[in-house]
Amino acid sequence: MSESNQAFQAAKRETQQELTHRYDRFRQENLQLDMTRGKPGPEQLDLSMEMLHILGPQDYRASNGLDCRNYGSLDGLPEMKAIFADFLGASPSEVLIGGNASLSLMHDTVVNAMLHGVPGSKKPWSKEEKVRFLCPVPGYDRHFNICQHLGIEMINIEMTDEGPDMDAVEAWVSGDATVKGIWCVPRYSNPTGVTFSEQVVRRLAVMPAAAEDFRIMWDNAYAVHHLTDTPRPLANILQACKEAGHPNRVFMYGSTSKITFAGAGVSAMAGSEENIAWMLTHRFMQTIGPDKLNQLRHVRFFGDMEGIRSHMKKHAAILKPKFRAVDEILNRELNGLELAGWTRPEGGYFISLNTAEGCAKRVVELAAKAGVKLTAAGATFPYRNDPRDRNIRIAPSLPSLPELKKATEVLAVCIKLAAKEANIY
Repeated sequence: MSESNQAFQAAKRETQQELTHRYDRFRQENLQLDMTRGKPGPEQLDLSMEMLHILGPQDYRASNGLDCRNYGSLDGLPEMKAIFADFLGASPSEVLIGGNASLSLMHDTVVNAMLHGVPGSKKPWSKEEKVRFLCPVPGYDRHFNICQHLGIEMINIEMTDEGPDMDAVEAWVSGDATVKGIWCVPRYSNPTGVTFSEQVVRRLAVMPAAAEDFRIMWDNAYAVHHLTDTPRPLANILQACKEAGHPNRVFMYGSTSKITFAGAGVSAMAGSEENIAWMLTHRFMQTIGPDKLNQLRHVRFFGDMEGIRSHMKKHAAILKPKFRAVDEILNRELNGLELAGWTRPEGGYFISLNTAEGCAKRVVELAAKAGVKLTAAGATFPYRNDPRDRNIRIAPSLPSLPELKKATEVLAVCIKLAAKEANIY
């Protein structure tokens, strides 16, 4: 009998008492392991330490002569805009540079739409009787939080292996003028790891919309976060929208938060020149300019997009063993038991795991008591309500490899224990 078959047979024979004994041993170890969010690990942050002293005493001027120590350049340094133009698939004139977090730009975009409307709006969104957003699920909780905070109703759209279910998207967008937007993480979607197919991108661009001011919120957070040397291509949504006659349809976002320092990166927004001019009008009331010295540090550190791509290969070398370890342990513990399924992403920061229906909350509860913190069950759905109570987002990046292996073993035991309690296993 092969080693994998032996492991499978042993797992099949585990009784409630044996599982409880394993679980109690974990609890006695007083573990403190955190897999809640996609934070870069310390060794990843170390990759960018040179950036902290890369600017000399006389190095504070941008390519256009601007003194980066002073006010100004609301839309960002020209050289930083050029890098993000390549990053997001736009021209420099279609790029606006923000602070350290693209989430802030997304939040401000939706707030400004609520207060003022977007190009093409007949009135501010807040003056509409109802505002709805389509939310591919499982998805990113921070997107959902923005909508809930602002009173925007959210509609679940099932994710497929190609991207969101476009039949459902098209039906809602074409038939309901209260649908003003859709959230998208187009490459290595959070948490499923799906990269949108070219067909999905084209359909998003060309579909008719009942709301003339419908917007695609294109959060390309993991544009360069590959775990393979041959990443799947992602079609250019901005170009597709222009070709379809909807140049203002998409707002695109990205950042270096998981490239350099998570708390001190650079963010960017891209879109049509009309969209960017609209955003700048409102940012003029909010700030006199972003942190240009931080932009200059990033420019000096990377030089161009090729520098970023080279840097990301170092990240991949750190992350690949972690993703592999999670898959190997889950496979060893759960393969063939039909208690859970999980993704094997080619990039990004997450693994999406589905337990047996009705078990996710209990798994998270058991893991927490054993010293392993997981993202709350339901967090990957609007209103934190997973109707099937089965999805758990796994974030392998922060723990060390030994800690990650331990945490994943605990998770697997908790999945089996929860299934035992539910008389599934």
